[in-house]
Amino acid sequence: MKSIKQPFYGWWIVGAGGIVQWYTSAVFWRGFQAFVPPILETFGWSRGATAAAISLQRSESGMISPFVGALLDKYGPRKVMAFGVLVTGSGFIFMSYMQTLWHFYLAITLLTLGMSFGTFIVFVVSVANWFIQKRARALATLMSFSAIGGITLPILVASIDHFGWREMLFATGVGFWIVGFPATLVMRKRPEDHGMLPDGVVEEEPDDVGSSARRVKRMAFVREQTITMRQAIKLRFFWQLAIVTSLGQLVSSTNLFHFSALLEYGITTALAASAAGAVAIGDLGGRAGIAVLGDRFDKRRMLTVAMIMQSIGVAGLASINSTVLGVNLGLWPLPLFVVFFGFGFGSSIPLRLSILGDYFGRASYGSIVGLMSSVNAIFGAAGPAMVGLIYDLKESYRLGFTILTIVLVISIPLALGLEPAHRVAAKARAITRRSYRERNRFESN
Repeated sequence: MKSIKQPFYGWWIVGAGGIVQWYTSAVFWRGFQAFVPPILETFGWSRGATAAAISLQRSESGMISPFVGALLDKYGPRKVMAFGVLVTGSGFIFMSYMQTLWHFYLAITLLTLGMSFGTFIVFVVSVANWFIQKRARALATLMSFSAIGGITLPILVASIDHFGWREMLFATGVGFWIVGFPATLVMRKRPEDHGMLPDGVVEEEPDDVGSSARRVKRMAFVREQTITMRQAIKLRFFWQLAIVTSLGQLVSSTNLFHFSALLEYGITTALAASAAGAVAIGDLGGRAGIAVLGDRFDKRRMLTVAMIMQSIGVAGLASINSTVLGVNLGLWPLPLFVVFFGFGFGSSIPLRLSILGDYFGRASYGSIVGLMSSVNAIFGAAGPAMVGLIYDLKESYRLGFTILTIVLVISIPLALGLEPAHRVAAKARAITRRSYRERNRFESN
């Protein structure tokens, strides 16, 4: 009788990280927009002031990310994540007791610190270290849990209406500890540290010529690019990809106002909540699609398609119940927003993360992802601030999302013009040789 084959341990890391990603998305990345209207109603704060706090969260996260990435490369994920989970839960609980605007800003700061150390980057780096050939599939699966979190938005809205926003924030903090701390026990740094190879490849001892050839083939299977952080920042590819993904971050960070914008456009609360939550279905479809297709096709082309879809989606959001050339568009742009923005945004996340792994390898992956996240955060901070400020000046979200549509279109040719991996690797080697010659010339003098 054959024994049941145990799944590769890397998939346990995907599952544990995915559960925390789902919860984080459900209560903050996608779910926090449900808390905004009742908080504003309670305190009477302006949308600009609230958006500034979210922008602060984005910028602080960007500043912290490189340090998190470096710590992960050096020490591994367990201790880093445990600290983040503790601080994140405390941040939600503190927010449930807030009474003034500076309390809100302090709570956002705690959440920024906690989530930077306890969520996204920790899981992305860990999963990327455990997979090479199946990296896009693993990262897309991990990111799919985040999309599932958005589907629960109507449930969160109903819970806040029934129990109150303070009670739900307190429960959210406790829930983060319940979900997060067990997940830290599953995290591991690299498969080689535990006698395994990436992707679950089995290394067999050669007992004849044939098996020796198979062993060589397996070792070739896990060979990858190795580009350091110092090399990466000197490559045009890194900064071009950073701009593409940052423009996407500029738009996606404004999801805080999607629900409020739909209400402004004259949509009922139930339909607005369902539409905002339905975006997550397209988001999930995009991420699941990359899990199937991401390791089979050119990721640069797929990223270009993702940016096109996001542009169409944001244009749809800006067009709902608008009047163009004397014609009221009504609700027909709503499906464009729900489907295209969801699919485009969802597919872009695992694509950009797997591209970084494919191009730069695992040696400095945490540091490189951290730096990329910093660049993204600068744009991500500007998104909510811009939309909130325009609303305070014009009392409308439409102009802000129209501007974002125009800006996002710039990302399309930039994504299409990304260099192939072999050319980037050749340039990195040339940089290393040039630095070596310059160092030797200096020392000889």
